[in-house]
Amino acid sequence: QAQLVESGGGLVQAGGSLRLSCAASGRTFGYYHIAWFRQAPGKEREFVAAITWSGGSTHYADSVKGRFTISRDYAEDTVYLQMNSLKLEDTAVYYCAAGNTGWPSVAIQYWGQGTQVTVSS
Repeated sequence: QAQLVESGGGLVQAGGSLRLSCAASGRTFGYYHIAWFRQAPGKEREFVAAITWSGGSTHYADSVKGRFTISRDYAEDTVYLQMNSLKLEDTAVYYCAAGNTGWPSVAIQYWGQGTQVTVSS
């Protein structure tokens, strides 16, 4: 069964960094656009960043531009989200998702289970 598996979440102080990973399982997602979303307690899920299947284009939410970087490793079939200069408001469950149509609004076909990121003061 095709799955996306996130890892790398945890507790970090404000101003720190984390790198999230989104690994493919059960099938390759090399021909899919991959996006990261997040959902904070009491809030709706929101878009964070996306990368095209080719890796040639990326797109970011304004709230993370200049701080977060999305990238992909085809050999590992993994997409990364490097998060720097983390803020308290970045605290959320982060989900990766895949779809092969729509850009930059990717039509999501697969979701991961999520990984918790908590930023402390």
